[in-house]
Amino acid sequence: MYRKYISGDYGSYEELMEKYRVNVPDNFNFAYDVVDWYAENEPDKAALVWCNDNEKERRFSFRELKELTDKTANFFSGLGIKKGDRVMLILKRRFEFWYCLLALHKIGAVAVPATHLLTEKDISYRNNAAGIKMIVAVAEEQVLKSIDGAALESETLKLKVFVDSGCDVPGGLDSDWIDFTSALEKESGDFQKPALDALPVLDDTSLLYFTSGTTGYPKMVQHDFAYPLGHIATAKYWQNVRNDGLHLTVADTGWAKAVWGKIYGQWLCGSAVFVYDMDAFVPANLLEKLEQFKVTTFCAPPTIYRFMLAEGLDKYDLSALEYCVVAGEPLNPEVYNQFRVQTGINLMEGYGQTELTLAVGCFTGMEPKPGSMGKPAPGYDIAVVDQEGNKCAAGDVGQIVIFMDEFKPVGLFKGYYRDEELTRSVYHDGIYYTGDTAWMDEDGFLWFVGRTDDVIKSSGYRIGPFEVESALIEHDAVLECAITAVPDDMRGQIVKATVVLGAGWKDKGDGKLVKELQEHVKKVTAPYKYPRIVEFVDELPKTISGKIRRVEIRDSDNS
Repeated sequence: MYRKYISGDYGSYEELMEKYRVNVPDNFNFAYDVVDWYAENEPDKAALVWCNDNEKERRFSFRELKELTDKTANFFSGLGIKKGDRVMLILKRRFEFWYCLLALHKIGAVAVPATHLLTEKDISYRNNAAGIKMIVAVAEEQVLKSIDGAALESETLKLKVFVDSGCDVPGGLDSDWIDFTSALEKESGDFQKPALDALPVLDDTSLLYFTSGTTGYPKMVQHDFAYPLGHIATAKYWQNVRNDGLHLTVADTGWAKAVWGKIYGQWLCGSAVFVYDMDAFVPANLLEKLEQFKVTTFCAPPTIYRFMLAEGLDKYDLSALEYCVVAGEPLNPEVYNQFRVQTGINLMEGYGQTELTLAVGCFTGMEPKPGSMGKPAPGYDIAVVDQEGNKCAAGDVGQIVIFMDEFKPVGLFKGYYRDEELTRSVYHDGIYYTGDTAWMDEDGFLWFVGRTDDVIKSSGYRIGPFEVESALIEHDAVLECAITAVPDDMRGQIVKATVVLGAGWKDKGDGKLVKELQEHVKKVTAPYKYPRIVEFVDELPKTISGKIRRVEIRDSDNS
């Protein structure tokens, strides 16, 4: 199907970059133009394979998915949800997420995916910031109680829907909760498509993501109805999904990574998506699912691969696995090398943001360089620039920017909702400033350094936290670490390592280990980058999405 929307197939990366263009039809709507198309033309084609830790399993064809989506659209419309309304989805990895999302696309409402980890305060802030009208949530008591508490401070919230298999509202909650499962049974499986003038147009907002940075309140990222087509390159040329394959991206539906790997690009390329609704990440369980369901393509952050390697890949039959990619955080070369030795598969790294689709990657047919994010993605004109906006020479660190002189990438966000000032600060003069720093080598590969405010300047040197973290993580003692700057009268700044020790090392965090870690960094990377301060802690401060809050460590050091 993807061939309907791009300009052709390509024999090399150079040809891909030169000729790749996305053809965006007027009034494109993923739910009607992709899901309903499959339901009509290939009704029995596999769309979704779902399982959980309780040995429950569900398989959805596109015909079944269309019927459930239409039932959901009728249900939502009957509640008064209409074009432009904002609806929050707190559904973890429940299969209902897929037909709720698609139903909102059909109506023209705005889906606002969110994590179940949000507190009452988090939900209240999001409700008021985005003007949320309805929340659809998993029937977990703590989640529902947090929503009830937030509702007292949420002026726009009118409807609360819980999702489970016909259960009653848990005790102690408000009585105005609506049972999604029971309501769906009463609805027609044929949703009447709105008249043309009532349908959303391409520029309308279809998705709204709260992205929690390491400072300030979460930003509200808006994506339009053309956004799914931007993920053709994500799925086809990076994840290398294939028709009738089975793809697994490890991500909760509350994060943008879910739509990178669990719906849009995969279905456009004809691959089913596999969803493992795990209660908690257990490496052995995930490996068993890869083996049992014969997953063909796989995407996960480096941490997942690290734990899988520690579990031992040789205990599982992963022969169905054809291709693996990695994103979410920079990939340490050590993980790349170990995985290749044990499987023969190269981990192909990729880079993007909630604001983008895949912007940099190691694409099919490309020989990756371990530790590099890869090269600019098709449809993106990317450069690394200095503080004056000039393109950096090979090897020099600068900010990653996207030029839009010739074309705007399909999938680039519309802007931050209700914050024009913030939008203009990163998105002006035909350029989008990512806020991430990197350097480009002579071959055009990009190497991640860090956020612009994370770069350390010591004795005239510019030091990226990731390169030091990569060196430290290779040491057996280090489970996690964060690199930050500490003010220094002589050097301006010095490097500090905040370290979480692994099992078996908890009682060895002494001066001898500090010296050993420092020497290790000197050997692995340039001597001037070693951490002059090493602090051992039980855990690192993180955002809800798992990003390390280096700002919190810096603030603690400066207080």
